[in-house]
Amino acid sequence: MSISLTENAAECILTFFHNRGKGEGLRLGVRTSGCSGMAYVLEFVDIINEDDTIFEDKDVKVIVDGKNIVYLNGIELDFVNEGFKFNNPNSKNECGCGESFNV
Repeated sequence: MSISLTENAAECILTFFHNRGKGEGLRLGVRTSGCSGMAYVLEFVDIINEDDTIFEDKDVKVIVDGKNIVYLNGIELDFVNEGFKFNNPNSKNECGCGESFNV
């Protein structure tokens, strides 16, 4: 199981945490949404739950709950053009606008 970050993504996330002044890590998850079925969710984590799995890359903790690991295993999170890009090997299709995917 792995989740990785590019240098750009790690720098951006660390800057967000520095400006925020607190936080345990960044939660990466999915929710049902969009025309392809699922959308990525990013949020700050202040408390880590028992069923969370923690991945650490480039001094950033990426936290994933147990229900989402199957959709996110192997993903690389990048930051380009002022937005996050998700390079997910599990994704079979993405919608035209890039907001959602399916597996």
